[in-house]
Amino acid sequence: MKGDLFSSRHMVQPASAPGMTVENAKCIRYVVNGEMHARQGAMIAYRGGLQFERKGQGVGGMLKRAVTGEGLPLMAVRGQGEAWFAHEAQNCFIVQVDSGDEFTVNGRNVLCFDSTLSYRIATVKGAGITGGGLFNSVFTGHGLLGLVCEGDPLVLPVSPQYPVHVDTDAIVGWTAGLSTSLHRSQSLGSMLRGGSGEAVQLVLQGEGYVIVRPSEATPTKAQQH
Repeated sequence: MKGDLFSSRHMVQPASAPGMTVENAKCIRYVVNGEMHARQGAMIAYRGGLQFERKGQGVGGMLKRAVTGEGLPLMAVRGQGEAWFAHEAQNCFIVQVDSGDEFTVNGRNVLCFDSTLSYRIATVKGAGITGGGLFNSVFTGHGLLGLVCEGDPLVLPVSPQYPVHVDTDAIVGWTAGLSTSLHRSQSLGSMLRGGSGEAVQLVLQGEGYVIVRPSEATPTKAQQH
Protein backbone atom coordinates (compact mmCIF):
# COMPACT_ATOMS: atom_id res chain seq x y z
CA MET A 1 0.00 0.00 0.00
CA LYS A 2 1.20 3.48 -0.87
CA GLY A 3 0.05 7.04 -0.31
CA ASP A 4 0.29 9.80 2.27
CA LEU A 5 -1.78 7.75 4.74
CA PHE A 6 1.05 5.22 5.00
CA SER A 7 3.83 7.81 5.37
CA SER A 8 5.96 8.17 8.50
CA ARG A 9 3.74 11.08 9.53
CA HIS A 10 0.93 8.67 10.40
CA MET A 11 2.75 5.37 10.89
CA VAL A 12 3.18 4.26 14.52
CA GLN A 13 6.85 3.63 15.32
CA PRO A 14 8.22 1.25 17.99
CA ALA A 15 7.96 2.64 21.50
CA SER A 16 11.04 4.56 22.58
CA ALA A 17 10.27 4.60 26.32
CA PRO A 18 7.96 2.91 28.84
CA GLY A 19 5.04 4.79 30.31
CA MET A 20 3.30 7.82 28.81
CA THR A 21 4.30 9.73 25.69
CA VAL A 22 2.51 12.01 23.22
CA GLU A 23 1.91 9.98 20.03
CA ASN A 24 0.66 13.01 18.14
CA ALA A 25 -1.25 16.21 18.88
CA LYS A 26 -4.51 14.31 19.40
CA CYS A 27 -3.38 11.06 21.05
CA ILE A 28 -1.34 9.75 23.98
CA ARG A 29 0.46 6.41 23.93
CA TYR A 30 1.04 4.44 27.12
CA VAL A 31 3.40 1.45 27.35
CA VAL A 32 1.90 -0.48 30.26
CA ASN A 33 3.91 -2.73 32.55
CA GLY A 34 1.68 -3.21 35.55
CA GLU A 35 -1.16 -0.73 35.97
CA MET A 36 -2.26 2.75 34.89
CA HIS A 37 -5.53 4.68 34.93
CA ALA A 38 -7.50 6.32 32.14
CA ARG A 39 -10.79 8.03 31.42
CA GLN A 40 -13.53 5.49 30.71
CA GLY A 41 -14.00 5.01 26.98
CA ALA A 42 -10.79 6.87 26.04
CA MET A 43 -8.89 3.83 24.71
CA ILE A 44 -8.86 3.89 20.90
CA ALA A 45 -6.44 0.98 20.26
CA TYR A 46 -4.16 -1.42 22.12
CA ARG A 47 -1.95 -4.42 21.62
CA GLY A 48 -0.51 -6.94 24.05
CA GLY A 49 -1.96 -8.54 27.16
CA LEU A 50 -4.03 -5.75 28.68
CA GLN A 51 -7.21 -5.84 30.75
CA PHE A 52 -9.59 -2.90 31.25
CA GLU A 53 -11.66 -2.63 34.41
CA ARG A 54 -14.05 0.11 35.46
CA LYS A 55 -12.85 1.97 38.54
CA GLY A 56 -15.45 3.21 41.02
CA GLN A 57 -15.48 6.71 42.47
CA GLY A 58 -16.78 5.72 45.88
CA VAL A 59 -20.00 6.93 47.49
CA GLY A 60 -18.79 10.52 47.85
CA GLY A 61 -17.66 10.73 44.23
CA MET A 62 -20.92 9.23 42.96
CA LEU A 63 -22.94 11.73 44.99
CA LYS A 64 -20.97 14.70 43.66
CA ARG A 65 -21.32 13.44 40.09
CA ALA A 66 -25.08 13.01 40.53
CA VAL A 67 -25.48 16.53 41.94
CA THR A 68 -23.17 18.41 39.56
CA GLY A 69 -23.10 16.33 36.39
CA GLU A 70 -19.32 16.31 36.74
CA GLY A 71 -16.81 13.80 37.98
CA LEU A 72 -13.94 11.61 36.89
CA PRO A 73 -15.18 8.24 35.53
CA LEU A 74 -12.06 6.05 35.39
CA MET A 75 -10.90 2.64 34.30
CA ALA A 76 -7.81 0.72 35.41
CA VAL A 77 -5.61 -0.76 32.68
CA ARG A 78 -3.50 -3.72 33.81
CA GLY A 79 -1.01 -6.09 32.22
CA GLN A 80 1.79 -5.71 29.68
CA GLY A 81 1.30 -4.01 26.34
CA GLU A 82 0.65 -0.60 24.88
CA ALA A 83 -2.52 1.43 24.49
CA TRP A 84 -3.51 4.66 22.77
CA PHE A 85 -5.89 7.16 24.36
CA ALA A 86 -7.79 10.12 22.91
CA HIS A 87 -11.02 12.05 23.42
CA GLU A 88 -13.04 13.76 20.69
CA ALA A 89 -9.85 14.66 18.76
CA GLN A 90 -8.93 17.19 21.45
CA ASN A 91 -5.30 18.27 21.83
CA CYS A 92 -3.21 16.21 24.25
CA PHE A 93 -0.62 17.35 26.78
CA ILE A 94 1.43 15.73 29.53
CA VAL A 95 2.05 17.25 32.98
CA GLN A 96 4.70 15.91 35.34
CA VAL A 97 3.59 15.99 38.96
CA ASP A 98 6.44 15.77 41.47
CA SER A 99 6.36 14.82 45.15
CA GLY A 100 5.06 17.77 47.12
CA ASP A 101 3.17 19.18 44.12
CA GLU A 102 -0.57 19.57 43.96
CA PHE A 103 -2.31 20.06 40.64
CA THR A 104 -6.02 20.83 40.43
CA VAL A 105 -7.71 19.99 37.13
CA ASN A 106 -11.25 19.82 35.79
CA GLY A 107 -12.32 16.19 35.39
CA ARG A 108 -13.41 16.79 31.78
CA ASN A 109 -9.76 17.47 30.88
CA VAL A 110 -8.27 14.28 32.39
CA LEU A 111 -7.31 11.59 29.86
CA CYS A 112 -4.93 9.19 31.65
CA PHE A 113 -2.35 9.08 34.44
CA ASP A 114 0.24 6.96 36.22
CA SER A 115 -0.97 4.73 39.04
CA THR A 116 1.63 6.41 41.27
CA LEU A 117 -0.57 9.53 41.33
CA SER A 118 -3.39 9.94 43.83
CA TYR A 119 -6.43 12.10 43.32
CA ARG A 120 -9.38 13.37 45.29
CA ILE A 121 -12.55 15.20 44.26
CA ALA A 122 -12.66 18.63 45.89
CA THR A 123 -15.02 21.59 45.86
CA VAL A 124 -13.57 24.83 44.56
CA LYS A 125 -13.34 27.13 47.57
CA GLY A 126 -15.74 30.03 47.27
CA ALA A 127 -17.98 28.28 44.75
CA GLY A 128 -20.07 25.37 46.00
CA ILE A 129 -23.40 24.41 44.50
CA THR A 130 -24.55 28.03 44.22
CA GLY A 131 -21.52 28.77 42.05
CA GLY A 132 -22.35 26.02 39.56
CA GLY A 133 -21.11 23.08 41.59
CA LEU A 134 -17.43 23.55 40.76
CA PHE A 135 -15.89 20.19 41.61
CA ASN A 136 -12.37 19.37 40.44
CA SER A 137 -9.82 16.58 40.77
CA VAL A 138 -6.74 17.31 42.87
CA PHE A 139 -3.68 15.21 41.92
CA THR A 140 -0.73 14.56 44.23
CA GLY A 141 2.19 12.13 44.30
CA HIS A 142 4.83 11.55 41.64
CA GLY A 143 4.08 10.69 38.02
CA LEU A 144 2.68 11.80 34.68
CA LEU A 145 -0.81 13.12 33.98
CA GLY A 146 -2.23 13.20 30.45
CA LEU A 147 -4.69 16.00 29.69
CA VAL A 148 -6.97 16.93 26.79
CA CYS A 149 -8.02 20.43 25.79
CA GLU A 150 -10.19 21.90 23.04
CA GLY A 151 -7.51 23.83 21.18
CA ASP A 152 -4.17 24.99 22.54
CA PRO A 153 -4.42 26.00 26.22
CA LEU A 154 -3.28 29.31 27.66
CA VAL A 155 -0.94 29.11 30.67
CA LEU A 156 -1.25 32.34 32.64
CA PRO A 157 1.18 33.22 35.45
CA VAL A 158 -0.53 34.34 38.67
CA SER A 159 1.21 36.59 41.19
CA PRO A 160 0.07 38.45 44.32
CA GLN A 161 0.18 41.67 42.28
CA TYR A 162 -1.72 40.21 39.31
CA PRO A 163 -4.58 37.84 40.20
CA VAL A 164 -6.32 36.22 37.23
CA HIS A 165 -10.07 36.10 36.54
CA VAL A 166 -11.18 33.04 34.54
CA ASP A 167 -14.52 32.09 33.04
CA THR A 168 -15.75 29.07 35.02
CA ASP A 169 -16.53 27.17 31.77
CA ALA A 170 -13.01 27.73 30.39
CA ILE A 171 -10.90 26.70 33.38
CA VAL A 172 -8.68 23.63 32.88
CA GLY A 173 -6.62 23.63 36.08
CA TRP A 174 -4.14 25.38 38.32
CA THR A 175 -1.05 24.74 40.39
CA ALA A 176 -0.65 24.64 44.16
CA GLY A 177 -0.37 27.88 46.09
CA LEU A 178 -3.39 29.55 44.51
CA SER A 179 -6.55 30.48 46.39
CA THR A 180 -9.92 30.71 44.65
CA SER A 181 -13.04 32.83 45.02
CA LEU A 182 -15.95 33.90 42.85
CA HIS A 183 -16.28 37.40 41.41
CA ARG A 184 -19.47 38.87 40.00
CA SER A 185 -18.59 41.35 37.27
CA GLN A 186 -22.11 42.47 36.34
CA SER A 187 -24.36 44.86 38.14
CA LEU A 188 -27.94 43.89 38.90
CA GLY A 189 -29.12 46.42 36.32
CA SER A 190 -26.96 44.85 33.61
CA MET A 191 -28.25 41.38 34.43
CA LEU A 192 -31.86 42.56 34.22
CA ARG A 193 -31.13 43.98 30.77
CA GLY A 194 -29.89 40.59 29.57
CA GLY A 195 -26.29 40.80 30.76
CA SER A 196 -23.04 40.38 28.87
CA GLY A 197 -22.85 36.59 29.26
CA GLU A 198 -19.87 37.01 31.62
CA ALA A 199 -21.62 37.33 34.96
CA VAL A 200 -19.33 35.28 37.25
CA GLN A 201 -15.62 34.44 37.09
CA LEU A 202 -13.28 32.34 39.20
CA VAL A 203 -10.56 34.50 40.74
CA LEU A 204 -7.16 32.89 41.37
CA GLN A 205 -4.75 34.65 43.71
CA GLY A 206 -1.28 33.84 45.03
CA GLU A 207 1.78 32.50 43.21
CA GLY A 208 1.47 29.90 40.46
CA TYR A 209 -0.10 29.16 37.09
CA VAL A 210 -3.63 28.75 35.76
CA ILE A 211 -4.46 26.83 32.58
CA VAL A 212 -7.36 28.01 30.42
CA ARG A 213 -8.82 26.52 27.26
CA PRO A 214 -9.73 28.80 24.33
CA SER A 215 -13.41 27.87 24.40
CA GLU A 216 -16.36 27.70 26.75
CA ALA A 217 -18.55 24.68 27.40
CA THR A 218 -21.91 24.77 25.66
CA PRO A 219 -24.88 23.24 27.58
CA THR A 220 -24.61 20.08 25.41
CA LYS A 221 -20.85 19.75 25.97
CA ALA A 222 -21.20 20.36 29.67
CA GLN A 223 -23.68 17.49 29.99
CA GLN A 224 -21.45 15.12 28.00
CA HIS A 225 -18.46 15.79 30.26
